[in-house]
Amino acid sequence: MSSDAAGARASSATVPKLSAASLLAYGLLGLPLAFVALPIYVHLPKLYADFGLSLATIGAVLLAARLWDAVIDPLIGCWGDRARDRRRAIFAAVPLLGAGFLGLVQPPVGAGAAWLLGMLLLVYLGYSLASVNHHALGAELSPDPQERTRITAIREGLALFGVVLAAVLPGLLGATLAEGLARLAWLFAGVLVLAVLALRRLAPLAALAPAARMSLHAALRSRRFRRLLAVFALSGIAAAIPASLLLFFVADVLQAEAQSGSFLAIYFVAGAAGLPLWVWLARRRGKIFAWGCGMLLAVGVFGWAATLGAGEVLAFGLICALSGIALGADLALPPSILADLITREGGGAGSYFGWWNFVAKLNLALAAGVSLPLLGWLGYVPGGRDETGLLALAWIYAGVPAFLKLMSLLLLIRQRKEIAS
Repeated sequence: MSSDAAGARASSATVPKLSAASLLAYGLLGLPLAFVALPIYVHLPKLYADFGLSLATIGAVLLAARLWDAVIDPLIGCWGDRARDRRRAIFAAVPLLGAGFLGLVQPPVGAGAAWLLGMLLLVYLGYSLASVNHHALGAELSPDPQERTRITAIREGLALFGVVLAAVLPGLLGATLAEGLARLAWLFAGVLVLAVLALRRLAPLAALAPAARMSLHAALRSRRFRRLLAVFALSGIAAAIPASLLLFFVADVLQAEAQSGSFLAIYFVAGAAGLPLWVWLARRRGKIFAWGCGMLLAVGVFGWAATLGAGEVLAFGLICALSGIALGADLALPPSILADLITREGGGAGSYFGWWNFVAKLNLALAAGVSLPLLGWLGYVPGGRDETGLLALAWIYAGVPAFLKLMSLLLLIRQRKEIAS
């Protein structure tokens, strides 16, 4: 048995578990946050391409907005550490998220890059206020490492359910992507309000005493945190590239655009279904071992995806299921490992999670801001049938992520002792 698994078993014997109702009330906010995130990461490039913006323009706007969004996360984390109740920041995010998302998916006639950028900045500000403080609150709900994995798993499981809804509902709510997303935005606003009410009335308060205030860069002075952050960054870039290119890959390489929603649903349902597996494996062999197993699975699956061609929908369905299971490890385990590290290092959880979210968002910005223009430069045109362009799309969608995931696995193996010490 690994040392972190042994420590988790020892501490879980003395710390009471949170009730299912408390876990649900805390984790429910993950649903609308994921609900709003998926259309931005997956549907937005195609939506605005249909409105007439070029891939290069969309990629540049996404990159600029994401860079600004990422920069504010550490500031929000430090501010949250100084607040008496993190939930106040989450409440302040509601109007920003609701209004921004409505404007983003229902642009006025003639709206262009400036409108897209403005609405993205508004949504990202609300999302950062809510997500950084929600994740930090989760790290403070229990001092027990095993309980932290349960807290993270329930939050990410509900988030995956939100992603499934966001993936399937646009096709059910409207005849076009634009119409479906517009109706989805109103549904999102209602779910967001319900989740915030549950957090206010039913969720537990933090069990850990407030940490001493930290400067903006204090978390980065931790060598262990920097090591963990490097692994998380490389692994995250590998996951973000396929998310940005999925709809293009399905439409033009597989030539199965009508089944895009089904593939997304398979992927995220499998991710949620696999969470108990990763919780169990983390308990038995340790969180780092379990995370590495998830990375190894992703390497094999993405390598397979790079070889697919038109019509291979059954194979891609299986790939979506297996890569979804691997996704569960990426969602549940790294934040739990970080929560354990914060306890050992001391300091405010918001400061650490601010930088954590900074890196996560930078990954997404780089994935969209680099891969989309690169595809255009390599000759890929959405809806085209040029063989060279389609080959470039297939390898950037799957081959590059497989390589990056392998590199992140090797880095995790190399740094595992220092991260867990």
